[in-house]
This record gives sequence, structure tokens and C-alpha cells, in this order.
Amino acid sequence: MASPALDNEPKHPAESSAHAASATASRMTLAARVALVVLLVAELMDILDQSVVLTALPAVQESTGAGPAAVQWLTAGYSLTVAVGLITGGRLGDIHGRRRILLIGTVSFTLASLLCGLATGPGVLIAARVLQGAGVAVMIPQVLATLHVTFDGENRSRAFGLYGAVLSLANVLGPVLGGVLTEADLFGLGWRPIFLINVPVGLAVIILGRRFVPESTAQKADRLDLTGMLLSALAVVLILFPLTEGRTHHWPPWCFAMLTAGLLLLGVFLRHQQRRKADAPLVALSLFRGRQFSGGLSAQLMLGLLCGLFFMTWTLYLQRGLGMGPFHAAVAFVMLALGELAGATVAMKAAGRLGRRLPQAGALIALASMAAYGLQISSRQADLTLLGMTVPVVLIGFGLGMVGGPLADMSLAEVPHDNAGSASGLFNTAMHLGIAVGTALTALVFFSATGGSSDDAINRDAFTGILWWVGGALAVMWALMFFLPKPTNSRVD
Repeated sequence: MASPALDNEPKHPAESSAHAASATASRMTLAARVALVVLLVAELMDILDQSVVLTALPAVQESTGAGPAAVQWLTAGYSLTVAVGLITGGRLGDIHGRRRILLIGTVSFTLASLLCGLATGPGVLIAARVLQGAGVAVMIPQVLATLHVTFDGENRSRAFGLYGAVLSLANVLGPVLGGVLTEADLFGLGWRPIFLINVPVGLAVIILGRRFVPESTAQKADRLDLTGMLLSALAVVLILFPLTEGRTHHWPPWCFAMLTAGLLLLGVFLRHQQRRKADAPLVALSLFRGRQFSGGLSAQLMLGLLCGLFFMTWTLYLQRGLGMGPFHAAVAFVMLALGELAGATVAMKAAGRLGRRLPQAGALIALASMAAYGLQISSRQADLTLLGMTVPVVLIGFGLGMVGGPLADMSLAEVPHDNAGSASGLFNTAMHLGIAVGTALTALVFFSATGGSSDDAINRDAFTGILWWVGGALAVMWALMFFLPKPTNSRVD
């Protein structure tokens, strides 16, 4: 890869291609490494901010006087805004430059984080969280898109492997970081450092990204499909809002009416995209003709679904089913994170050689470990300790860590560079939609079984039932990975 530190914002597609082609060198240049770190830190900020607030919510509620509805919207407002804007954010990068949109999103996210840290009331805090989500929605699709168009060969496998490692760590360390920063009460600020820490990190991403991340644009996308943008955003809202709010309101008829309307509007959106296929559509439907992208996107949806099912119910099981305190529950998450890091490291080193066998092996390891964990829970009941569950928990993490990076790499491998942002937006949206569906299933499967009871045995039994659903999602994800490429002697990107 040519050193982007010496170039002046190449705008022409041919210049962008030159940057991508030069990345095939066996050793990554220093400038390329800095660019990769900047992109991964941007991804890290997004994932951490989805979960870092969870452990700080009681302190936030006490400090700001927020009611239950306001507390819920501190997370829901952020997640919904991200999900609604991802597809549009990806296309904006294709049209106006992926680095430019990445930096604009980072500026918005950083300012919103400062506003979150200074907020004194729930209204301002919720508004700032929505602004954070809007910044992330345009920032995050540029990460995968830039990785896709910039790196090739071994460098590509290495970059996507590190991307998987970041995903794995951030997913489980967010609640831990939120708890640590809140308990530390730095400078007497209480929960506020969970947001203020984004300010120096965001500034570093802006400065280094401007200097080192190469610019790239699509050759044919010259304007934004505004009608498609509105249709897609409204469809996502109508689908995700009832999935997010349904359990709170005991699934009233309007939830199902919104879901139906959202699915119908999704059909209208797809029809609109089909009519605009030669006139810069928001989503290039030709992407779905490739089984590699379609299968990978579906597998990503299942990965999000099992995450939505597992992580929240696991937290409740550890604290309600086993009587652990927040600290010991956080240690369990750290064990899972260490396993995921190990799995992602294996994936980073072997992704280019094993093809779909690598993430499929990870899915099977996670599935077998989930089954062993379920048997352990059933046999040892309330006597199960952190030490006793170490092996299955670490192996669950190890299996999941082998999935994220290779899945993204192979799903996007055949996507034309002109559609990299659009494909990245779709891929990220699939994860968010999967998490929303998984959360909705949690309400139906876990909370309906517990009935809100804090009884240890009831929560243990309910969590064991959840593991069956998680295992089913893993099995479906494994099957969908047969659409990914087979192992080859030489990697074709």
C-alpha cells in the first residue's frame, strides 16, 4: 500500500485503485498500520458505546432523575439511530469519499460524547445519545468499506482478523469498562467518564485519520437516492421499534401492525431500488445475486440474533441464577473475552488458507461448548462457580472469536469496490437487526419463563432454555456458511 501520509486526498477512482493494489505487499507499511489502527479504534468506539452505558444506568438514573422510560431510551435511542442510518451512511461514503464521511461521523460522535458527559438532565442526555448514534451510522460503514478496498492478500486477512478481534473484545468488555469507570468516580465525575473518554480518542481518530487513512470513492455513484433513503429508514424504524419496545408494553396490537407495515414498506423499497438499478440506487440489488454475499449477510444476521439472545440472559443468569455480584459477573465476561481474543488470533493467522472451514469450525466449537455448558448448569445447579465454568465459557468465546473477522472478509470479498460502502452498511444493519430480533425472542423465551421472578432455580431453568435457542442459531449460521468460499491454495480477493 502506498503511504497515504504522502498523498493529497486522491479522489479519482483510479487513484483509489492504485492505493488498494499497492497494499498487496507482504509487509504492511507503517502508514498502512496506522490507518488500520485508526479504523479499528473507530469500530471499537461504536461497539463499546452500545454496551458501556448498561452498568452505569443506576448511577445515571440517580444523578439525572431519569425515569424508567428515559433510562430505556438511553440505549434504545442510540441503537435505533445507528440501525436506521447505516445503509445511507454506507452509500454516502461511496459517493462523497469514505475517509471524508468517516471523519464527519467521528466529529459528530465526539461532540455528542462531550455533550453526554456534560448533560445534567435526561432529555439532553437522550438527545446526545441519538446524536452519537447518527455519528456512528455514517462512521462505521466506512470501516469495513475502507478495509475492503485498501487491503489485499495477506494484509487483507490480517486486517479482517484484527477487525474480528476488536469485535470480540468490545462486545464483552463494554459493561466491564462502564462499571470500572463509574466505580472509580474519576475527579468526582461519577458516570460521566464513560462518555468523556471518547473525546480524546475521537480527536486522535480525526487527526490520524485525516493524515493516514486513504480516500476512496465509487466511480458511478454520483448522487444520493433520497427516496430510497427515506423508505429504508422508515422500514427499519417500523421493524426495529416494536421489536425493541414490545416487551415493555406487553406486545400490544400496534407492535404487530408496525412490524407488518415495516415489512410491506421494505418490499416497496426493494421495488424502488429495482427500478433505479441503472440510476445510482441506494442499494445495488446485484449484490444479492452472489451467493457469497447473500449467505454471509444471512450468517451475520444469525450471529447478531444469538448475541441478542445470549449476552443479556447470561448476565441475568450469573447474578440471579447463581447469586454473583456485578464484579464476579464481569470476571465471567472477561473470561469469555479472552477466549474470543484467542479465537480471533487463530482466525487472523489462518483465514486466508482455510476458507469457510475456519468460521464453520468456530461455530461448531461454540455449539459444542454451549451444549457442555448447558449440561453443566443442569447438573451442578446453584453450586456452579466461576472456576468450574471456565473451560466451557472460554471455549464458547474461542469459537465465536473465529467467526467475526473471516465472516466479514469472505462476505465482502467479491463485492465491487463501487458498492463497498453500500455492502458494508447492509452487513452492519444485519447485525443490528439480528440483535433486535434476538432481544425480542429473549422477552418471549426467557422473561415469559421467569415472569420477573428473582428465584434462583427459575432463572437457571429459563437460561438453560435460552441455550437451546442459541444452539439453534449457531447451527443455522454454520449451515449458511456453506455459501462462503471453499479453501483454496491461493487466496483470490
